[in-house]
Amino acid sequence: MLETLTGIGLATSAGLNAYIPLLMLGLLGRYTNLITLPGPWQWLENGWVIGILLLLFAIEFVADKIPIIDHVNDVVQTIVRPTSGGLAFGAASMSQTTTVSDPGNFFGSNQWVPIAAGIVISFLVHALKATARPVINTTTAGMGAPVASTAEDLFSATMSIVAIVLPVLIIFFLAGLAWFLVMIRRQRRRRRELKAARRAAELAARQGPHDGQTLDLWR
Repeated sequence: MLETLTGIGLATSAGLNAYIPLLMLGLLGRYTNLITLPGPWQWLENGWVIGILLLLFAIEFVADKIPIIDHVNDVVQTIVRPTSGGLAFGAASMSQTTTVSDPGNFFGSNQWVPIAAGIVISFLVHALKATARPVINTTTAGMGAPVASTAEDLFSATMSIVAIVLPVLIIFFLAGLAWFLVMIRRQRRRRRELKAARRAAELAARQGPHDGQTLDLWR
C-alpha cells in the first residue's frame, strides 16, 4: 500500500503544479538512491527531459503568480496537470524507494490503473485550485495570487518529497487539503450571501422612490 500512498501524493502534487513531481522523480532518480525508476520510466532521469521540465516549471512559476494570467494558466493546465499526475502515479507505483521494496505488487498486471487513478486525482486537485484562486484574487484585490501560488509550490514540492521518502505522512497532507476545501467553500458561500444582500439593498433603493411617487399620485 505504500506505493499507492506515494502515487497519491505525487498525483496530488501534480494537481497543484504539473512539473514539480516529475522533476522530483527525475532528479532524485538521477542523483540519489531514494528512488529507482523502472525501465519504462527512466526517461524522466534524462538530462534533456529534466532541462525541459525546469523550463516549463519556470514559466508556470511566473505565470501562476500574476492575477488574470493565473486564470489563463489554469485553463491551459487543465490537460497538463492530470497528464502529469497520471505519469507520476504510474512511475511511482512501479518504482523502488526507501520504503517500498516490492513496487507494483498492489496493482498487479493492470498497469493502466495507477495512471488512470493519477489522472483523476490530479484533475480533482486542479479543479480545487482553479476554483479557489478567483476567490483568493477577489478577496485580496489580486495581492493574494503570488502568496497563494508560492504556498502551493512549496506544498507541492514538500508533498512530492514526503511521498517518496515517507509516504505514510501523505494522509496528513490530504487532510490539510480537505480542510482547505472546506474553508474555500465557506468563503464562496459568504461571497454569494454578500452579493445577494447587496442586490436586495440595491433593489430596495431603486423601488423606494417609485413607491413614494405612486403614493403622491393617489393623494
